[in-house]
Amino acid sequence: MKVAAFLKDRTGFIRRHYETAAAPFYEIMRRIEAGEEPYEPPYSEDGEPPFLEEWMEAKTSLELLGATCVSMLSGCLKLYFVTWEEQLDIKCRDHLPDEFNRKRGKGFVNGYKTCFGQLLKTDWSECPADWPVLEQIVLARNDTQHARSIYDLGPRHGYDVRDKHPLPFFLSEDEKRLIETDQLVELPWLGLSLVVTQEALFEAIRQVEILADWMEEPLSELRYGRHRPSGR
Repeated sequence: MKVAAFLKDRTGFIRRHYETAAAPFYEIMRRIEAGEEPYEPPYSEDGEPPFLEEWMEAKTSLELLGATCVSMLSGCLKLYFVTWEEQLDIKCRDHLPDEFNRKRGKGFVNGYKTCFGQLLKTDWSECPADWPVLEQIVLARNDTQHARSIYDLGPRHGYDVRDKHPLPFFLSEDEKRLIETDQLVELPWLGLSLVVTQEALFEAIRQVEILADWMEEPLSELRYGRHRPSGR
């Protein structure tokens, strides 16, 4: 069974879902910026950009859509690993419980990386997938599912994200520039914004597909070839 093919059915759906669902929000923002109907700027002397509230609501909608899609992607990645567990008749979490312990700063990406690394006898140095991005897909999913404040609709990173990822992958361009130029003033109680742009989402999807493609052949050889794992 080509597990990667089924994964790509799901990742393809996520791409199409984002593009379709995002289009109306991008159009609202474009019309406001262009002053097109029904957002023709009224006469005003207060200096505030017209339709700012509508523009901000469309922007927040895009951020929440991105967060939803990255949660779906995290689920796809986990299903890929779980399906191969079933195919190989193993239980990675039972075999390596400490590697899956989120309280120790690990989680399922690192757990499966260790487990399948042992099965495939690899240190992953030849794998072209970006593991920090894969790990942040799951971290982003966790943070978007557990809002930290009722006062802010937009998703935010956990307070300690920069301890492991000094420049988070899912971040606003403004905050990226501030970090890169060492100008960011961090507010511990607020946290960094968690912004899943189309570009970042599609790159994250690409990394998941790269990993699946790289793992597929050697795992298939384990499943159907002469080698059988003994990790149950």
